[in-house]
Amino acid sequence: MATVTVDGGQQVHFVDYGGDGPAVVLLHSFLMDIDMWEPQVEAFGADFRLIAVDERGHGGTPADADFDYWDVARDAFGVLDHLGIERAAVVGTSQGGFIALRMALLEPGRVTAMAVLGTSAEAEAEGSGTVYRHLIAAWLEAGPEPLVDGVAVFCLGDYDASAWKQKWLGVSGEHFKRIMETLISRDSVLERVGEIQAPVLVLHGSGDSEYPMARAETLVAALPNAEPLVTVVSGAHFLSLSHAADVNPHLKKFLEAHAAGK
Repeated sequence: MATVTVDGGQQVHFVDYGGDGPAVVLLHSFLMDIDMWEPQVEAFGADFRLIAVDERGHGGTPADADFDYWDVARDAFGVLDHLGIERAAVVGTSQGGFIALRMALLEPGRVTAMAVLGTSAEAEAEGSGTVYRHLIAAWLEAGPEPLVDGVAVFCLGDYDASAWKQKWLGVSGEHFKRIMETLISRDSVLERVGEIQAPVLVLHGSGDSEYPMARAETLVAALPNAEPLVTVVSGAHFLSLSHAADVNPHLKKFLEAHAAGK
């Protein structure tokens, strides 16, 4: 594990798993961290140079001021710059997908391919934003303990989230508010994803509690070089973790074909 200070003085925590294969950046979901990618490191880490990044306000990366996902995309490029990596594929789940799309828009020549899971190119729906602001208020008032069980089911379905719930108990109300407001207030990039020329694989769970399948279908339709949509039956919102056995073969096949770029 390592920490680098990128442009603007932001510290970013990451793990470079090494290897001689094509570089692949791994971007986790909201409230998660680099440990989310353990199933992928085990499944195909020997074939690629996997680099997992703790996004701002998550894991070992601080968030001392307000930020947006464009900032986090720049943080990820800062990690690649530090490692001397010019081009890489990017894999992101949910929030990680928001950041992956922005990376491909900021520096398209540096993203060889992209796989996004349980994500959306659109702004957060008004109704969801209202629900999330109620959650912020509850977290500020009562702390995380009464809420983590519900969050776990929403994000991970039936997956055993005991270890993650223990981590969430350490998230203060003010910190939760900062990272959640970033999610709620994010801009839509749906109108711009047609600019992305890299090959893209979109995977989505039929049991996703946050985004309906229509969000994934809309994203695939808007991307010029998207693979056919992969539907994971009963897959939860954070399906790269909850349904790793289902998604890993698709991710590995896609990355073998496209991670090295043209």
